[in-house]
Amino acid sequence: MMNPQAMVQFVSAITTFKENHPKFASFIELVIKGGLPLGTVIEITVTRPGEDAITANMKVQQSDIELIKTLKDMKP
Repeated sequence: MMNPQAMVQFVSAITTFKENHPKFASFIELVIKGGLPLGTVIEITVTRPGEDAITANMKVQQSDIELIKTLKDMKP
């Protein structure tokens, strides 16, 4: 179980992330609200300044769905 101080820090970090990246945070919330059924593929690309882009993906598993539900329940 997460201790109360860690929970407060987590909520603060999420709030700061949403303030710093409102479009991305809204996108993630929209995707999660729409549901992520088993087998959904999530892909992300990262491009660092002066470097080639790197891409990775994952197929959603039951444990991922449970993690997302836990995070949603913790939502500030």
